[in-house]
Amino acid sequence: MSLRIDHVVYAVADLDAAAERFHTTYGLVSTPGGVHPRWGTANRIVALGGARYLELIAIVDPAVAGTGALGRAIADRTAEGDRWFALCLRDDDIETTAARLDLTVEPGSRRLPDGREVSWRSAGIEDARRTPDLPFFIAWTGEPGVHPGAQRAAHPSGVTDVARVAVAGDAGRFAAWTGDASLPVRFVDGPPGVVAVGLTTPADELVIR
Repeated sequence: MSLRIDHVVYAVADLDAAAERFHTTYGLVSTPGGVHPRWGTANRIVALGGARYLELIAIVDPAVAGTGALGRAIADRTAEGDRWFALCLRDDDIETTAARLDLTVEPGSRRLPDGREVSWRSAGIEDARRTPDLPFFIAWTGEPGVHPGAQRAAHPSGVTDVARVAVAGDAGRFAAWTGDASLPVRFVDGPPGVVAVGLTTPADELVIR
């Protein structure tokens, strides 16, 4: 089984305000990613080139978001301010992972502002057993060039990749959930969830908490 970091999701109350803060505070450029009609959310993408990116996600249709587990979780996560929401792992054999964990693999898609469609299959994102410290899984089904991280933006900070992710949670449970995959994740104390993400820059590591 080949698992690797695909993206890390940061839940926010206002996409435009969060985009401005990421630009001025961290030197990160984001672009509109589109709307998820099923979840009542929309996102912006901080593209890191090739295989990874950061996702800013916000509720844009509270009525729809309130009917689903994902929307309610985002509302809960942002009740006291913007914060990291979840780690997503790209999975080359998502069916095997889903069978091992008894998860359902579901198709998803969204339309980019330029009209192109981004499509994927995911597992675990809305499963009640996945606590905030555990990742969900994704397999992209569209053209490689449409992957959200494919075209790296010219970030003023010079960020090029995700170096590591700090997670508050049980390391043993995380290992069991991911099948003992080798991942740049370290465990810290605190309420369960992603705590910080370290990003690679030419000078040093940029940490977003």
